[in-house]
Parts: sequence; structure tokens; C-alpha cells
Amino acid sequence: MPVPFVTVESPMPSPVQLLARLDAVATSLSQQPDALALLALGSVGMDTSRLDEHSDLDFFVIVAPGAKAKYLGSLSWLEQAHPVTFSFPNTPDGRKALFQDGIFAEYAVFEPPELQHVSSSSVRVVWQRGDALDPLAVLGSPPTPQTHSQEWHTNEALTNLLVGLHREARGERLTATRFIQTYAVERVLAIVALQQRAESGDPDLFMPERRFESRFPSMSGLLPGMMHGYEHNHASALSILVWLEEHSTVHPHLAQEIRLLCLRATP
Repeated sequence: MPVPFVTVESPMPSPVQLLARLDAVATSLSQQPDALALLALGSVGMDTSRLDEHSDLDFFVIVAPGAKAKYLGSLSWLEQAHPVTFSFPNTPDGRKALFQDGIFAEYAVFEPPELQHVSSSSVRVVWQRGDALDPLAVLGSPPTPQTHSQEWHTNEALTNLLVGLHREARGERLTATRFIQTYAVERVLAIVALQQRAESGDPDLFMPERRFESRFPSMSGLLPGMMHGYEHNHASALSILVWLEEHSTVHPHLAQEIRLLCLRATP
């Protein structure tokens, strides 16, 4: 039976509350003899300037060898910081959790030998037990983003459009939407990053679309035309094609094929 929806006026958590919750988690861990460290990531890590009421808590918990299963299987240590209303294991190493007051957390639990295979950026040590472990020293290096030329991104985008339009013509609209309005657009974002200087903020190594509007505000007005939605793959494809022709070198035969596929769909 569905749970009835109840409207509750709950204020969004402030950055101060988010950091206080992280400190509360650290206090709880400090009372567990097999907990070794708490590492904060992202906007609650070294990038606290990005922290706002829409941020969540991303963190690593470092525990003694043999204790990992205990911390993944039980929420008691987390609920000492604040009651948890929902949680589920989303990876072999971690869980997602929603506190009763609306603060959302994603965390992973590692034992020291595993840290050399774990990489992340913007890491801050919130708490650690003594000086027996230097977690930042043993963390793996952040991944080096794979680099491609503008030509590669352009041709990849064009072929994404071509494949997507053929799938649209076959009636496979869902996969067509992904090829046109996701994969091809991702290549556009990469070209923009190569051509333009970002106005603010650092890129997210794992998700280049994060903060894209603030980094490249001149593109904000063009993105809706490239992503018209599920029912409008042809219009989205044409907008992407036109942008590519204006900002890169487009193979004329590919452009012709893409336009023909769009024209065939026009009543």
C-alpha cells in the first residue's frame, strides 16, 4: 500500500548545519575503538566555498582491518550523529542515507590496505585517531582525465547524432534520446571546455556537466535547444549539428546524412 504523502515544512539545511553533522559523525566515530579516520570529500572536503543548502555529505570512513562489514551492516554509529530515516547499500563499499532532517549522505567504508586503490579529489581529514595513520598519504592519486582533441569530440558527436537518428527512425526513441541529447551533448561540453576559458570554479573530474552553467554561462541559453526532450530528437540533433558547424570542422557528408534523416521525419 502506498505511503500517504504528508507535507512538512522543513527548512533546507544550511552549510553550518551540514558541517556540524559531519562533526557529529566524527564524534560518534571517535567513540568506536575500531574507527580510524573520517575523510570529507567534495564541497564538504576542501571545496567548502561551494557548499550550500543543496549540498550533501560525501565522506569516507576508515576502519581497522576486519571491521568494514560491521560499519556497512549497521547504522548505529551513524545514528549516534542523528536519526536516519532511509538507507541502502549502493556499492560494495558504501551506502546512501537520508537523515530525518533531510540531510543526505553518501559514504564508503575502507580498511587501510584498500586506500591505495581508492582515489578522490578535494579530500579533507575531519578526524583521525592519533597519528598512526596518514590517510591522505596512502590514498591513490586522483584519476588523470582522458584527453581527446577537438576533432575527436566533433566526430564522436556527429556519429552519435547519426546513430541516434537511425534508432529514432527504427522506433527506438529511448536509446535515440540518449545518443542525441546525452552522448552528443557531452561531446559539445568537451569542445566548449577546450575552446573557452571557464569564468568560475574548477571542473569535476568525474562529472564534467557539474557547474557547467556557472563556468560557461554563454552556453546556458543554447543548451535547451540541444535537449528539447524525449519527443523532439530531430530538433535537438539539428541544433547540435548547427552548433558544431559554427564551432568546429564538420565532415560535409556526415552533416548531409544527419540532415536527410531529420528531413525524412518531417511531415
